[in-house]
Amino acid sequence: MWHLMFPQDQAPSLEQMSDYVGSGRRRWNHLNEYLQSAYHVQPIIEYSSCSAQPGWNVKYKKSGKALCTLYPLKDSCIVLVVVGPKHDAQVAFEMDAGMYTPSVTKSFSKAKPMAIGRWLMIEVVDDAVLEDIKHLIGIRITT
Repeated sequence: MWHLMFPQDQAPSLEQMSDYVGSGRRRWNHLNEYLQSAYHVQPIIEYSSCSAQPGWNVKYKKSGKALCTLYPLKDSCIVLVVVGPKHDAQVAFEMDAGMYTPSVTKSFSKAKPMAIGRWLMIEVVDDAVLEDIKHLIGIRITT
């Protein structure tokens, strides 16, 4: 497991994370490169002891606002995107209109609305999900 390979006192490099992601490497690298070029942000490698996804992850922030967090998995990755309260109705409308993949729609419907927004933990299983994630991040950054 990822968090056992790199304990809290041993931060991995982005390259080591990419290697661990294995067959999901192309999407992992694409998302990292996209975030850096589209939003002019740098990756922040941090350790999380969160029981849902413990271990090292990659955070992206712009102007103090979190864009997303990437969690490496064996042969895949999970992306945390928070849909804020201001965008919840817009995203819900887009979900109802069938604008998202079934897995992203399921993540949205399972996430409980909170005062700070819905926390979507989305596994990047294919290119369509990757595009959905990019769209959600774009909505997040518009305000």
